[in-house]
Amino acid sequence: MDGSTTLTPSMALLLVVAVIVGVVAVFFFLWQRNRRNTMVSPLAKATFSALHTVALAAPVLREGLSSRSASQALPYLRQLLETSAMAMTDSRGTVLGWDGTADQHQQDVQTLADTVVRTGRMELMSHTSIKCNQPGCEVRGIVVVPLESDGNIIGTLAALTPSTAGPPVLRATGEVARYVSSQLELAELDDSRARLNRAEVRALRAQISPHFVYNALTTIASFIRTDPARARELLIEFADFTRYSFRSAGEYTTLLDELNNIERYVRLEKARFGNRLNIKLQIDQEVQNVVLPFLALQPLVENAVRHGLSGKPNGGTVTIRAENAGSECVIVVEDDGVGMDPARLNEDLDDAHLSGAHVGLGNVDDRMRSAFGDNFGLVVDTNIGAGMKITLRVPKFRAGIRA
Repeated sequence: MDGSTTLTPSMALLLVVAVIVGVVAVFFFLWQRNRRNTMVSPLAKATFSALHTVALAAPVLREGLSSRSASQALPYLRQLLETSAMAMTDSRGTVLGWDGTADQHQQDVQTLADTVVRTGRMELMSHTSIKCNQPGCEVRGIVVVPLESDGNIIGTLAALTPSTAGPPVLRATGEVARYVSSQLELAELDDSRARLNRAEVRALRAQISPHFVYNALTTIASFIRTDPARARELLIEFADFTRYSFRSAGEYTTLLDELNNIERYVRLEKARFGNRLNIKLQIDQEVQNVVLPFLALQPLVENAVRHGLSGKPNGGTVTIRAENAGSECVIVVEDDGVGMDPARLNEDLDDAHLSGAHVGLGNVDDRMRSAFGDNFGLVVDTNIGAGMKITLRVPKFRAGIRA
């Protein structure tokens, strides 16, 4: 005998059963403990409810202060403060929205709002000052607080309470007003960004005009006598190109529309350069409807033609690739032209607003970062004699961005 024990099949089965029972018991114990720990307290429930309510009010407030945003946001804000009624006014004291009963007190709200806009301080009307002949009116206090954006008073928020407006009510109304002000300020920033984007597109159009339009018209004029049919075709191409480039609708477009416009541009330039200019398109079908800033690609192609190929005796090729990359579309505009010193390119981009050199690259880079974030700027690879390769990444989906 060597002292070891041999397991019979029945003993092995009992051992396996014992292990399974033990594991189940441990999991049951852990589940019960986790269940007890995740029991939601009344305070946690109240906190979640408050956060959920303010989240529902946020989207419409991000549209800015208006009758529509006030009317749609006030029911959520009144639910949050549990008041008899709530109102918003503009900076002139005009009531933009009212939710709840007691609208017979609109004049009281307007009077307090005028003072709040003038002084910038919270105003309170207590039950002793409230005059109301309406039977059953439960309003015992009116609190009006300023709504601010960028240090300026743009309106007021009023709470009509069924009890005397004590310190808790004043503090709560003040905090809600600060939240509303923060959302309205974000709306102002969104509007400013949109105005800036529109201004940048206008600047880009102004840059296109002198450089391209003159050359295109000169080329068309050269065909009028020798090849009238070709001149007519080019004139139609030019009209379609300018109609798209100077359109007034939208800050964004689809990749397919942008590529169609590039093809018009290239046909006009090929009439000028002849066989010295070639273009290759390698576009994955799944990314054709990706949305990107309007006129994001044409300036990159124009840059390749003007700065890369026009100075090369035998011309060259511009290659445009658009590849499916998971949640993103990767677009590459590459030419085999003369290239340039990377340090010189950086200097040109820094002074582009003064010199006009490569202004299209800087403009597109700014708009890509503004639309999608700093991680989505242009990546430029170049060197003397090595051509230029410009890469941009476009998210396939970004909230609030559509063609």
